[in-house]
Amino acid sequence: MTSPTAKNPVHAGPAARSVRRERYARLRLAGTLVMALVALVYLMPFVLQVVTTFKTDAQAAASPLALWPNPFSLATYRQLFGGGGEGVPFPTWLGNSVLVAVVVTAGRVFFDSLAGYALARLRFRGRGLLTVLLLSVMSVPGVVLMIPKFLVVQYLGIYDTYTAMIVPLLVDAVGIFIMKQFFESVPREIEEAARVDGAGVLRTYWSVVLPMAKPALITLTILSFQGSWNEFTHFVVTTQSSEHATLTTGLAQFVSGGLGAGTQYPLKLTAALLATIPVAVVFFVFQRHFVRGGNAGALKE
Repeated sequence: MTSPTAKNPVHAGPAARSVRRERYARLRLAGTLVMALVALVYLMPFVLQVVTTFKTDAQAAASPLALWPNPFSLATYRQLFGGGGEGVPFPTWLGNSVLVAVVVTAGRVFFDSLAGYALARLRFRGRGLLTVLLLSVMSVPGVVLMIPKFLVVQYLGIYDTYTAMIVPLLVDAVGIFIMKQFFESVPREIEEAARVDGAGVLRTYWSVVLPMAKPALITLTILSFQGSWNEFTHFVVTTQSSEHATLTTGLAQFVSGGLGAGTQYPLKLTAALLATIPVAVVFFVFQRHFVRGGNAGALKE
């Protein structure tokens, strides 16, 4: 005898599909729960950092994993910005970091775009060699350049000055490469039309090509701001006095116990959190342009 399902294959199909859909839904739910658990594990240290900034020293030492401060305290924020930071010149660190990040970002966007356009469009002797050297510089670890950078800064007599902090960072090999790749993707017909209308090289670059490079410029702005804001080794070898300390060098000295006494976990975590916020805000605000600019710079027409 044949089974009912064999006699009615039409009715067996929807039932099998329903079973597969239910199985897929259960697997999808299980996957979502696993991903949520993984996300929670990754977010937990950040949540603990934020919560600890509102704790007192005694509570942070007694209950480091407590997710609710009791009592709720703003003492660490008042200490950092109110001048009572027990030897922690946080406003000076913040001001230096903002100054360096703004000037370096503006300089890199301007000079990197100029150099990238020259390598992408101008024909001159040694252009290929410069491109090879550019790629070679990108492959050199930054730590290898610490001693030569220190010697050059000492030789120029600008050690422990804002000039030493800013000028060596105004041009970046990665930024030049990004802009070069983007400019090479721009159709040459657009520039040729501008030259027919009487525009020179600089006028074509500034008025025609550069406005089209907005995605790449935003990408370069984000990378430059993040890089200069988080820079550490460069400031270690070019500065010494506390008045030229940035957030990275100041926090490193603070965390290592060079400032203040005791554990000071809430104060240290508050300073670290405030140092992270500007970079996170810039990235999340421009992340859509960042992805678009990265794709545009990687493709050639």
